[in-house]
Amino acid sequence: MQFPDDGNGDMLRALMDAGIDLTEPLAIDFYLVFKNKDQAEKAMAALVASEQQGEVELHFNDLEQWELIVNQTMVPEHAAITAREAELDKFAKKFGGHNDGWGVMQHQDGDDDFDDEHGEDCDHDCGHPH
Repeated sequence: MQFPDDGNGDMLRALMDAGIDLTEPLAIDFYLVFKNKDQAEKAMAALVASEQQGEVELHFNDLEQWELIVNQTMVPEHAAITAREAELDKFAKKFGGHNDGWGVMQHQDGDDDFDDEHGEDCDHDCGHPH
């Protein structure tokens, strides 16, 4: 699989190298950052009211910024991710924020509350990434 030589291409290549199937939908977290809580809360309310796909969470991050995490399940295709980032960046700028990238949560050894993304009980020989 070939990816453009940019940040999103690098991230997709890293996911593929980690053994993640990029042809299947993944829960992708898009990060929007704001300088103050009021801006972030207004953006969150507008995003929820817009009925766009995805779950939304608000956190105060380690860089002392308010971080709005928009989780959307989608096939991780470069063009789709790039378009979603641009759309969210344009949205965040209306509230004084900006897009700050995206990521995919991966199961790590020792994560006891990991649920198989397919909702099935399976063992380590099933072929799903663990």
